[in-house]
Amino acid sequence: MDNAQQWALEDPTIGIIFVAASFIFFYFIGWYSARAAKTSTDYWTAGRSIGAVTNGLGMASSYMSLATFMGVTALILKLKVPFVYMWIQFGLSIPLITLWYGTPLRRMGVFTPAQFVRERYGLKTSYTVAMFMVLIMVMYAIGQMIGVAKVFEMLFGVNYTLALVCGGALIVGYVAIGGMYGTSYNAAFQMILMGVAFIVPLGAIMKAMGSSGWYFPPLLYADMVPAMLAAVPDFFDMKFGFKWYFALIPTLTIGAMGLPHLGMRVYTASNLKSARGAMVWFTFFCGITFSATYAMGFSGVFFQATSGATIAPTDYDKITLILNGVYNPPWVLAFVIAGAIAAGLSTISANLMAIGALIAQDIIATLKPNLDEAKTKVLNYSAIAGGGIIAILIALNPPDFLVVSVLCAFGLAGVTVAPLVILGVWWKQANRYGAFAGTFISGILYIAISPYIFPEFVLAGGLPAKLGMSGALLCVPLCFFLVTTVSMITNRIPALVNRIPHEEDKRLVDSIHGWTVYSEERYNSTMAGVIISVVSLFFVIYAILPSGW
Repeated sequence: MDNAQQWALEDPTIGIIFVAASFIFFYFIGWYSARAAKTSTDYWTAGRSIGAVTNGLGMASSYMSLATFMGVTALILKLKVPFVYMWIQFGLSIPLITLWYGTPLRRMGVFTPAQFVRERYGLKTSYTVAMFMVLIMVMYAIGQMIGVAKVFEMLFGVNYTLALVCGGALIVGYVAIGGMYGTSYNAAFQMILMGVAFIVPLGAIMKAMGSSGWYFPPLLYADMVPAMLAAVPDFFDMKFGFKWYFALIPTLTIGAMGLPHLGMRVYTASNLKSARGAMVWFTFFCGITFSATYAMGFSGVFFQATSGATIAPTDYDKITLILNGVYNPPWVLAFVIAGAIAAGLSTISANLMAIGALIAQDIIATLKPNLDEAKTKVLNYSAIAGGGIIAILIALNPPDFLVVSVLCAFGLAGVTVAPLVILGVWWKQANRYGAFAGTFISGILYIAISPYIFPEFVLAGGLPAKLGMSGALLCVPLCFFLVTTVSMITNRIPALVNRIPHEEDKRLVDSIHGWTVYSEERYNSTMAGVIISVVSLFFVIYAILPSGW
């Protein structure tokens, strides 16, 4: 019996019923909710009407995805390490999104980071950022498409390609129909479904493994640690060098701050208080489910080490489903499969909405500002469908683990988007020359030194390169360095200063922070720019220097 057959459902009927019912429900929510969208702005921002709890659930659902449900557990199984330090970085990014730029951009009234870049740095830079952001969202969506295809593959017993095309088409359809209204309410429901389907069956798995803390899986698996150490003595060892762990900061913390589909959730809030409240709920739901991810990965390593079962590396992504298939009844596995698909759908929905908004609003609508509402609606649907088709085509030849493309997307967001938004919000001297140089040079370099473009031209190599960690460690500080240094230089060249609407930019910074009276000194320190440049240059050099990862 090959591995595909070994871990397949014997009778997929109940699983098909669960999944079919889920899709019918998602389509209904999308159709029903979208009726409230009267304009294109409503379509992309849900009329800025989403409440704090719903938005918090939607943010958490979009954030965690199948990379949490399946990808990270596969990485834990492969490397035999706990990835708690990875999720710490994700957790740090949550309040930073709100504190550093979410609230100011919400006050400004924009609904994508690229729109902020256009207002702050001009059209040329915004087009560059928009193209990078489309690539980021496609990379992110690829991982989710791969995960959904693998679940469909296991459920229906069909080959990967057919599973990918069918699953992808169903997803693109319900996202296009629902817009941000449907995506927001679907994501909230999907978070509840995902959380219950992930955590409750995990408790039954831990109980079957002999854990006395099975009743709260996210935190109470400590009684299994002695047995784990007996089976896998080095599981808790810090197997990597300091540089590996430090590289998680630019890859995941700063990277998450640059993801447009998270920023867009802030813009759908009904008001600033609601946006801040959503972040609190976001943190709570993420914390519970992230913690359960460790427990699931821990249980997977424990299962393989103690049961004698052999899981092929190509099936590592399925460890959540495999454990439920071994320890729980078929109907529970069917429910878990529905939860896994919900995890993928929630993130792909947000990815496709971000892609659609970038293409339709930040690129085409800027070039063709006078399109009527009917043509704009067709453009909205086409942009979402186009993003989905591209993701499906690229996912036909997927990486070994679905989490790879997701983490690379985080890194690219940290390189090309986050520095421009952070500095644009908090430092008046940042200008269009620095922003364009920073995002273009750093973004191209990040792509070039990945092992997927020029395999011989990589930084560090191995897993840090494959996951985008070594590239982000170099290119994130490089972008900060270029933005600050080029901005300070060009602000002092008379021939260039006259071409920069610098007074307008500086007043914009004050206004998005809520100041009604302009102050030249506020957010305008040259010394701050010098410090950022020096610190960034130090980390650029540190990234290049050889050391053990």
